[in-house]
Parts: sequence; C-alpha cells; structure tokens
Amino acid sequence: MDSIARLYPVTTISFDIEVAGYPWEEVDEITRGYLLGRARDEREAEAMQDRTAFFPGLGKIIAIGLWNVEQERGLILLEGEAAEQEPWESVPDSDIFRSDEAGILTKFWEVCARKRGLRLVSYNGRTYDGPILMIRSSQLGVKPSLNLVPNRYQIDSHCDLLDVFSFMGAWRERYSLDYWCRRFEVESPKGGIDGSQVAKAYREGRIEEIGEYCLRDVRATAELYQRVSKTLLPLFRGGPQG
Repeated sequence: MDSIARLYPVTTISFDIEVAGYPWEEVDEITRGYLLGRARDEREAEAMQDRTAFFPGLGKIIAIGLWNVEQERGLILLEGEAAEQEPWESVPDSDIFRSDEAGILTKFWEVCARKRGLRLVSYNGRTYDGPILMIRSSQLGVKPSLNLVPNRYQIDSHCDLLDVFSFMGAWRERYSLDYWCRRFEVESPKGGIDGSQVAKAYREGRIEEIGEYCLRDVRATAELYQRVSKTLLPLFRGGPQG
C-alpha cells in the first residue's frame, strides 16, 4: 500500500453487510442433519435454526453499506426494484442504489475495483462479511474484484477493527462494535433492530429499516477508525502513518 499511496490518494471505505438467513424448513434435510450434528448440545442445536445467516451459503445478502471516510459520505446497496443511484434521505450525506442480490453484489465489486489505493475497514469483516461476500458472489456467478481476506497481520488493504482491538488475537477477549464506540465517544449504531433480527425484519418487508441500520453501522465503524487512525493503527503493519 505504501508504494501505491505515493502514486494515488488512499481511499478509505468502511463496509458491512446484512444477511437474511433462509428459514430452517427451506434448508435441505441433509444439510440440516449435518449442521445439527455439529452442535455441542441440544440448546445449541435449537438456536442453530434461527442462525442460518451465519452459515456460508445459507443466507441472502440484502444490504451492503459503504462509507467513504475521506469524503464523509455513504452509499447503501439495497435489495429492491432496480433503480439508479440517488440521494437517500434516511441517512444524511448518503446515496442509495437498488437492485436484486446479484446486482448489489456486482455494484459492490465495481466500487472496490475502481478505487486506486483502496483501504477497506470493517468490524469482524475478515471472519464474516468478507468470506460471505465472496462465497455468495461465487454462488450467484458474480466475480469478486479482490480478496477481502488478505494477510491477517497487515492492515493496508483491509483493516478489521475487531482484529486491531484484540491485537491480532493476542488478547483473547473480544468486544462488540457498540462497546468500542462507547469507549471512544463515537455515537453508537444501536437502533431499532440488530443483526439477529434482520431475517425477521426482512420477512416483514422492513427493508428500508434494515438499510438504515446497516448504513449507520458503517458510519460508526468509519468514525471509530478515524478516532484511532493516528494513535493505535500506526502501530500495525500497513497502518496509516502521519
């Protein structure tokens, strides 16, 4: 990234996804049996039925939130009837782009591909959002434009703040985005729904509310990144300097 940054301005974009897991009864019997066999106890097996979004390939990506740190502007890619990108009043300083799932995935990879010197920022993006985006794109025949899970110990192309705050796993305790936002006096993204309620909200047709939740989440991630960009992040390989 250092050599690229000398040629092109760095563009920093935080990202997050929302996934509506398939209803348990729509998952084929063999897969259900396989997943239940992995459960450690009956309680975990029962909870599994409401957590299909956490299994690769068993959920639909319905929203992708992006926030440009330098421009302080957001973009929500939201499932719905196809429409060109336009300003979105639900979240200040943001635009919205609507399409089917393959369409919003294609748009996401296009945004990533056209940014030179791109640094992506996430919270738990290396262990969830990144793999899910790449796997789901592959399922739908959409080609990813970059690997979202590069070298774990280098944060130039993808800075996962969850990894940063756990010092790349050296500190075993892990805390939520909401927790760290409160520690650094960043407005918490907590709102009317959270990730565990996305599938239910989606079935109820509350897609706009999901999009707003997603975009507020990435805005908070971007603000948290800015709070530590000149203090904590330079300590890591590939972190911003100066």
